[in-house]
Amino acid sequence: MKDTPISVAGIEIPSDTPLFLALISIHVLAALVCVIAGVVAMLSRKQHGAHAKAGTTYFYGLLIVFITVIAITMIRWREDYHLFILGLASFGLACTGRIAWRHKWKRWPYYHVTGMGLSYIILLTAFYVDNGRFLPIWKTFPVIVYWTLPAFIGVPVILYTLKTHPVVRACKNRY
Repeated sequence: MKDTPISVAGIEIPSDTPLFLALISIHVLAALVCVIAGVVAMLSRKQHGAHAKAGTTYFYGLLIVFITVIAITMIRWREDYHLFILGLASFGLACTGRIAWRHKWKRWPYYHVTGMGLSYIILLTAFYVDNGRFLPIWKTFPVIVYWTLPAFIGVPVILYTLKTHPVVRACKNRY
């Protein structure tokens, strides 16, 4: 089969090969799971239950996103290498945040909040960098907005959380 771009809901898919379409389908579904699980984790009470389940779902969803982005970039390295770099950064930060929590590093809440928060920001950045030009409203923005807006919004939220959240404050008082 010839490698032909197709359009799905106005978003250009660069290849119509079955392997690429399968990878993209898994990648998109896993990324949607991450977006939803990330919001649930952020908005739920920080204790065992919803927060922990959503965080675990986010982490394993992101693992699938990262594995599929490796495969996608192997197929289209020249066009998509930046997505590999963003995926590596996002998954690496999520690993740091998860390991800090699981092993209760000294001042672990700082590492956890920062790692997971930045991981989520980079996940959204990768989505907008890759798809912003096809999205209503977003397609009117300059490319720099795709690269910076998630951080512009998310970093202050992370800093606010590090300053005010009771779990982080309790950690600060202990160490």
